[in-house]
Amino acid sequence: MSGRTDSDTEPGIAEDTQDTEGAEDTEVTEAAEEYAGDARRARWVAGGTGALLCLAGLAAALLRLTGSAPARVPAAYALGAVVCALAAVLGSRGRTRRALWLLIAGTMVMALGDQFD
Repeated sequence: MSGRTDSDTEPGIAEDTQDTEGAEDTEVTEAAEEYAGDARRARWVAGGTGALLCLAGLAAALLRLTGSAPARVPAAYALGAVVCALAAVLGSRGRTRRALWLLIAGTMVMALGDQFD
């Protein structure tokens, strides 16, 4: 029962595992690139939505300020716009979850200001 230690089966197995490791590295690299693309897209969406809501809030505050609305209405719109601007900054820096919650809060403040009218 003496076996030779220099058999040909081990190098073939070692070559197969090297090929598999290379394929796994390629899959990991593709997944990382896809994740980076998703993160980049989320930052752009959070920043763009925050900026858009900020501009809309400021425009509404200016329109309500020139009208006969109570002072709380333009103040609420302006405060909501500031919160949305902060969300845009956080979103562009990668804090997209916090930016989402701030966008919701800013929009709710603007809607509450509309209820004062």
